[in-house]
Amino acid sequence: MTTSVHPHVERDRADDPTRGLTHDLTRDRRDRPAQRPGRHRRDRVPADDLTVVIPAYDEAASVADTVRSVLGQTTPPARVIVIDDCSTDGTGELARAAGAEVIRPEQNTGSKAGAQNLALAQVTTAYTMAIDADTTLAPDAIELLLAPLAEDESVAAACGFVVPRHVSSVWERGRYVEYLLSFTFYKPTQDYYGKPLIASGCFSAYRTEVLREAGGWSERTRAEDMDLTWTFYQRGHRVRFVPEAVCYPIEPHDLDFMGKQLKRWSHGFVQNVRLHWRGILPLPFLSTVVGVAMIDALVASLVYLFVLPVLAVVVSPWVLAAYVVDVPAILVPVLLAARRRGEVGKALASIPAFLVLRTVNGVFMLRALWSEVVLRRPLLVYEKGH
Repeated sequence: MTTSVHPHVERDRADDPTRGLTHDLTRDRRDRPAQRPGRHRRDRVPADDLTVVIPAYDEAASVADTVRSVLGQTTPPARVIVIDDCSTDGTGELARAAGAEVIRPEQNTGSKAGAQNLALAQVTTAYTMAIDADTTLAPDAIELLLAPLAEDESVAAACGFVVPRHVSSVWERGRYVEYLLSFTFYKPTQDYYGKPLIASGCFSAYRTEVLREAGGWSERTRAEDMDLTWTFYQRGHRVRFVPEAVCYPIEPHDLDFMGKQLKRWSHGFVQNVRLHWRGILPLPFLSTVVGVAMIDALVASLVYLFVLPVLAVVVSPWVLAAYVVDVPAILVPVLLAARRRGEVGKALASIPAFLVLRTVNGVFMLRALWSEVVLRRPLLVYEKGH
């Protein structure tokens, strides 16, 4: 009926200074999808060829967990650089104590992309990895994510599987179902056709030389990871999705945090469509996916939010059944993914929250389209969730 998964579901940071619980990394191997025999294990990037970049602003509750999960990898990086973007809560000191190098600019860079580019200027390794400061990794996530880059020089970037670290509030539960659907159905399909819609900003690896040639992470949109991914495609590079490489971010736990995140995502998606549409038209699969997502964002959201309620009043209340008509189709991939994780009960209990979240998705997408396209008022300020 309407967009089941936000076009920018490959998430951005969701800052949450009150919920920095240490993640139990012993669960990671159980949680990771079963590895397909022989895939992503042939070549291994040497540890001294990788630098991990972690942008952080007021992430004292989680940054140490992130750094420790990176340093504890089967393939630990040569360097871990945390960009303490003028935090006020001791983020830099905690990151340094956990084992990271810390860069602190004289003033806040104003965006995640700005912070990442600050670190990129100091990277000397062949590969660069970007990880959010609220994200922990499965023990072999880096090794698995780097394999496609080591195997194929045409691959500019690789992204992994995303699972929310906490699943308790309605918003976390909605995002949990959204991710299971996206990363077990949509993303593998996109990878099959060679065009993942986006290399997720919370956990992706890049060939450093190609990243620099693309200008690093652009600050011209509020969705720098989508902008970079589409730029790679237009330059003839490939991006891979590696489902075995799993990361665990902290997702927004209330409407305030969720609203700020969805505002960035929605405006960022519209901004990237306006910026790149001429460049992606010659790319059949990508242009089709983006076109369908754009139409869905407008038409389906209007139907979902306005047409159905009006018809329910004018014609019959039974019209409201259309809100859940596609639930069986959603349940199949979600429950299959949940079964592999031993979380069928959690998935079933979270479906109502997903229906709430996709309604809110529609509201923010329509607001972004109205602001960006009709009013010509682009979102220029990067809100980090505070």
